Amino acid sequence: ALPPDPQGFTWRNFFIWLDRLHKFAEKFAEHNIHPFRKRALKKAEQWMLERFDGSDGLAAIFPAMLNALIALKALGYPDDHPEVIRAERELKRLEHETEDELRIEPCFSPVWDTAIVTICLHESGVSEQHPAMKKAVDWLISKEIRFRGDWQYKNPAKVEASGWAFEYENKWNPDVDDTAMVLLALRKVPTDNPRRRDECFKRGLDWTMTFQCKDGGWGAFDKDCTKNILEKVPFADHNAMLDPECADITARILELLGYEGVGLDNPQVNEAIQFIREHQEEDGSWYGRWGVNYIYGTWQALRGMRALNWNMKEPWLLKARDWLESVQHQDGGWGERCNTYDDPVFKGQGQSTATQTAWAVMGLCAFEDPNLPSLKRGIEYLIRMQNEDGSWTEHETTGTGFPKVFYLKYDMYRNAWPLLALATYRNIFEEAEAKANGDVNGAAKAFVDEEVVARR
Repeated sequence: ALPPDPQGFTWRNFFIWLDRLHKFAEKFAEHNIHPFRKRALKKAEQWMLERFDGSDGLAAIFPAMLNALIALKALGYPDDHPEVIRAERELKRLEHETEDELRIEPCFSPVWDTAIVTICLHESGVSEQHPAMKKAVDWLISKEIRFRGDWQYKNPAKVEASGWAFEYENKWNPDVDDTAMVLLALRKVPTDNPRRRDECFKRGLDWTMTFQCKDGGWGAFDKDCTKNILEKVPFADHNAMLDPECADITARILELLGYEGVGLDNPQVNEAIQFIREHQEEDGSWYGRWGVNYIYGTWQALRGMRALNWNMKEPWLLKARDWLESVQHQDGGWGERCNTYDDPVFKGQGQSTATQTAWAVMGLCAFEDPNLPSLKRGIEYLIRMQNEDGSWTEHETTGTGFPKVFYLKYDMYRNAWPLLALATYRNIFEEAEAKANGDVNGAAKAFVDEEVVARR
């Protein structure tokens, strides 16, 4: 039994006492006195089976898929039942076996990867007319979810169903973060059917805007799913029952709106900016919900504000810049470990990685000063650490699933984000050169080339 808190009434104690009451009620079940149990189990079973449809397993992610298989067995489904066979097959697809180990992939996430890579390639100079770029955007458009999933219960807005899911097939749970990233990619590349793309983009943007929460921020999957007392339930050991608004997603949406020319007079933009300001840490950083950690949150917040053409010389933004500079390592890079979610005292500490260095570089690029010493050192680190084949090596985990519990290693990150960082730096370098003397012909490339030659 879980020990209660010593300070008397707390929500945790309330749920512990409620749990004990349920345990007492279970004694009646021993005498078959449970009039609603069969009905409740049947409704739960129907809910689960319904959500198998249009998904690579329940929610198309390992924890839910595994629990669904356990539930089927507990309900008495035989091993040869089609639903059991299907559930086992979907789980098996997540296995990666070698001679020495068996690893489990949490899910398939090509939508997220494809959107990020499309953005990076475009920014780095790959022509928007390149067949691969058009093919990627056409594929992203084909993955739009035109189904009213579980999001409609918390967000009953009269809006056309849209959105993209993190998982490969998961029509019930599109999310705002993936949708924003896809929209950032769609706006960059024309297609052979521009009307189709434009209509898809508008649907996705309209859908995203309906998810803004009461305090101005956006969460990932739901709207106003923030009742913190639910995290005090004894079995909420992961504290992952909620979908709180977060600065990184909110800032990404501001980035998108800024590029689309939405002005500061827009009420939703103003509420989002207020949310960003209220959630800044005392030291100037921002917490990163979906990436490790404060480097991720701070980069995205700065990038979002810059896209809105906000005055980046305001003290609260300069404070964020100063924080990034304060945690830069001697080697010029940045790194941060997952233990910062357990204890923020470790924020900004950890072995330098290509991914986190790229995030920090892009955060500093928001100030549009290519001669900033910390920024140049970050660029030099990325160039110095690049492999001969153009890739970067990275073994650290930089993605977040459930803070304190579950982290993700995105193999695309180590190459995609550094590429975008270099492209972003090149852009601000060329803009600065153009303002200085009107020369827009390769000023940044010269700097990068010098560093490559020096490394080799």
